[in-house]
Amino acid sequence: MSHDSQEIQISRCSAGVISAASDSVAVEEPLEIRLDYDDGAARRSQSISITMRTPGDDFALALGFLYGESILQGRDDVAEIDYCGQANEAAGSRNVVRVELKPGIAVDLDRLQRHFYTSSSCGVCGKASLEALQVLGQQPLTNVTTTFAADVLTRLPQLLREQQQVFGATGGLHAAACFTPAGDIVSIREDVGRHNAVDKVIGQLLDQGTLPAHGYGLLVSGRASFELMQKALVAGFPLLAAIGAPSSLAVELASAYGLTLVGFLKAEKFNIYAGAHRISA
Repeated sequence: MSHDSQEIQISRCSAGVISAASDSVAVEEPLEIRLDYDDGAARRSQSISITMRTPGDDFALALGFLYGESILQGRDDVAEIDYCGQANEAAGSRNVVRVELKPGIAVDLDRLQRHFYTSSSCGVCGKASLEALQVLGQQPLTNVTTTFAADVLTRLPQLLREQQQVFGATGGLHAAACFTPAGDIVSIREDVGRHNAVDKVIGQLLDQGTLPAHGYGLLVSGRASFELMQKALVAGFPLLAAIGAPSSLAVELASAYGLTLVGFLKAEKFNIYAGAHRISA
């Protein structure tokens, strides 16, 4: 059985007739990310996050999440990454990933908690969310000169759809992809959570030593939210293209930090919400 999809028995109604059938559904399980680090006096272990995800690429997910929250400055910060306990899926150990930082790597968990608060969809105003990024020291990407041709962008939705293997079987997953200005998809990941799919792509790039991603674009299969724009900014993507709609705060973030934001990307057209100078006709 695949780890990312599961075959189940269902009842299907068609033209008023109910019959037995089988169907594939996307697997959803919790993943806990634990961090081992020095606090200056002793070695500590701390649970950082629990997210619902599609199993697979868990290490990339953990790396991408920690990088996006500025806990990791680079892959060299990590001494070891592994599942907790014995590799026994029945015991749930595959749902806990432990990231061990090298000695001397500073961790500000209080700042991390403040950042979670201001970047969550809990009614905090957009101004506070943008200020949280400034506190993290994020720099604008206005000096990144990578450009993308319009006809390259319009080919991407079909390329993404062709490579969404689990979505084709279940119809229940989001996808994120890293692509070149020539339109080549170099990394694609699927997950029940749109933010997890992006973290998996960013974590893979981090593991390969190709961040910041100034020479690439980021494509997402759904909408462009503030959270996804934030992850794109931290990873250094100069462009985020979304199949769906952007939020108002995503547009504000893109404008404030010099990112190009494309929405409603289809085979023949798209909207540019910020950074039109990076797109050639």
